[in-house]
Amino acid sequence: MAWVWIGIAGLLEIGWAIGLKYLDGVNRPWLALGTGAAMLASFWCLAQGLKQIPLGTGYAVWTGIGAVGTAVLGIALFAESADWPRLACIGLIVCGIVGLKVTSAV
Repeated sequence: MAWVWIGIAGLLEIGWAIGLKYLDGVNRPWLALGTGAAMLASFWCLAQGLKQIPLGTGYAVWTGIGAVGTAVLGIALFAESADWPRLACIGLIVCGIVGLKVTSAV
């Protein structure tokens, strides 16, 4: 169950990162509240997962999920660069996430 919490936390991190992109200061209060709620929920889920998963592993996987998801959505939603060096680096992050999960004792 701990890995499920980390996965949910990572998905919520993607959500609040994308939410930050759409914020226009505080001119969109509902979006600001939703982004803040996603942040808090992400941290809470991360804390639940870290009860059983080592801190370094859990934190790295959480940030990795957020980084990869945000980068992919940046390409899809905001026409950010999808050149091969960038995609290769995203692939390396994925390899790191998988490697940490596979070598974890939990």
